[in-house]
Amino acid sequence: MRVLTGIQPSGTLHIGNYFGAIRQMLDFQEKSDLFIFIANYHALTSLKDAEALRENTIDAAITYLSLGIDPQKSTLWVQSDVKEVLELYWILSAYTPMGLLERAHSYKDKVAKGISPNHALFSYPVLMAADILLYDAEVVPVGKDQIQHVEITRDIAQKFNNEKGDIFILPEFRVDQNVQSVPGTDGAKMSKSYGNTIDLFCTPKQLKKQIGKIVTESVPLEAPKEYANCNVYNLCKLFLDEEGQRALQERYTRGGEGHGHFKLYLAELIQKHFAEAMERRAYYLDHKEEVREILDEGAKKASAIAREKIAVIRDAVGIYR
Repeated sequence: MRVLTGIQPSGTLHIGNYFGAIRQMLDFQEKSDLFIFIANYHALTSLKDAEALRENTIDAAITYLSLGIDPQKSTLWVQSDVKEVLELYWILSAYTPMGLLERAHSYKDKVAKGISPNHALFSYPVLMAADILLYDAEVVPVGKDQIQHVEITRDIAQKFNNEKGDIFILPEFRVDQNVQSVPGTDGAKMSKSYGNTIDLFCTPKQLKKQIGKIVTESVPLEAPKEYANCNVYNLCKLFLDEEGQRALQERYTRGGEGHGHFKLYLAELIQKHFAEAMERRAYYLDHKEEVREILDEGAKKASAIAREKIAVIRDAVGIYR
C-alpha cells in the first residue's frame, strides 16, 4: 500500500502538525510504502519571503527526521525537486470544473481569515491532486479539514479516467479518528495561517510565552473548573493516556488550581514528550549536508516514478514528446 502525505514549510512546525499528520506518518512507515514531500510550491500561497522559504524547507526536513522519520523506510523529498508535478497540475487544470474549486471550504475559510485571495490559493486543490495522482498514492492521511481536497482529487481523477481510460488510481483519505483537529491557543484549529500555534521545538521561555496565550475562562482559583471545553485540557490530553486524562480531570473538578497551573503542566508534557527529538534535532542542525543528501536520494526515487507516470499521461492527452 502506497501512502502519501506532505506538509507546507511555511513556518515553524507546531504540535498540530505533529498530532494531525506526523504521528500518523510514524505509524505508516512501519507498515506501508510511505512517501513524504515538503510542499514548498504550496507554501508560496502564504509565504513570500524567499530566504525564509529556503530555510523553512530544510528545517521541515530536519523536523521530520528528528521526530523519527527514517529515510531507510520512507521516501522523503522536496516537492519542487520533481518538476513533473507542475506539468500534471496544468494538465489536470484542463479537467477541473470551476464549480468544483468554488465549493472548496479551505479557500473560503482562509479568505475569511484575512488571507489575500489569489489564483494559487484558489487552485491549491488541483496541485494537491497532482501531488497525489503522480505517485499512484492509494491512501492519503489528512486532517478533517483536508478531506474535501482528497475528494476533489478523486473527482478530477474520475473525470480524467472517464475520458482517457483507467490511468489514475482513486485515492482514499485516512483520518486519525482520535485526533482530527488540534486546537490552537484561541480554540480554533491550530494553524500557522491563524497565528495560534505552539511550536514543536522552542526554548522553555518561548514555550511558556506561547502557552500563556491560550484562551481560558475566568474562574476563581478555589472553584471547580470545566475541562471538557478547556483549550488547555484539550491540548494536554493529546499527550496523556486514559489514566492520565482521568487524573487531570480530577484536578479540574476539585478546584484549588487555576488555569495557570494547568498551563505549566502542559509545558512539562510537551518538553518531556519531545525531549529525544530535541536531541536528534540538535544533531541534524549541525549536519545539514546529511539532510540535503537524504532529500536528494528521496527526490531520485520520486522522480523515477514521476517520469514513468507523466509519460503515460502525456501520451493520453497528446502532448508532443
